[in-house]
Amino acid sequence: MNIIVCIKQVPNVTQVKWDADGSLIRTGLPTIINPVDKNAIEAALQLKEQHGGKVTVLSMGPSQVESALREALCMGVDDVIQLTDRKFAGADTWATSYTIGCAIQKIGDYDLVITGVEAMDGNTAQVGPQVAEYLGLPLLSYALSIAVADGKVTIDQKLGDVARVIEAKLPALVTVEKEINEYRVTPIDKLIDAFERTIPVWGVDDISPDVVHLGLKGSPTKLRKVYSPKLEKGKVEMLEGTPDEVARQLVDKLNAKFLI
Repeated sequence: MNIIVCIKQVPNVTQVKWDADGSLIRTGLPTIINPVDKNAIEAALQLKEQHGGKVTVLSMGPSQVESALREALCMGVDDVIQLTDRKFAGADTWATSYTIGCAIQKIGDYDLVITGVEAMDGNTAQVGPQVAEYLGLPLLSYALSIAVADGKVTIDQKLGDVARVIEAKLPALVTVEKEINEYRVTPIDKLIDAFERTIPVWGVDDISPDVVHLGLKGSPTKLRKVYSPKLEKGKVEMLEGTPDEVARQLVDKLNAKFLI
């Protein structure tokens, strides 16, 4: 069973800055693997342990994305691929999904694609579904568990307070929630091997995309302005009386504002 996992390297969101055209400035920011993407890697590794095959991790980003891919190697994946090219820069979720989809098509031999449900720096939850749409794959989203048997994949799906079981024929794409598992601690032998590996880097010439759909120029989403909202100072009102009287006053005020 061959599985492709798409991961994203994300910045420390407490130190985010934006440039004049609304693009995130990543230079100089400390970065990590998007946390739920590590759960996606773990889910793939567990399926490999059950069914055999291999796990390939794919990530698009600037040159520093190499560190995220080496961390994925540390976890025990078989292969990694780095998508880095200036023409990929500034991509919105649609252009990102298109680029990743082209890379997956180049890889070719896969049964399952797994992603985290969303990235912590954007929280759009769009890339996984858009990759599925581009590749024409069934989408099984918000997975709390994944099982594969008889050419089908089955998940327990989280939908707010509702849970359901859905299945689809392989190949398919699954987006996972962080509750699906706890990812493994890196063994020392994998750590050493990960930093001895040469990581293949694919650019535009390697995946043969239509360049009009790449990067900032190929992104249909345009940000007009990025800013931090101004927070208004709230007013403080003191309630007086016995504890029972204060409680009744508080309930009355909350009811008046339709908060309870």
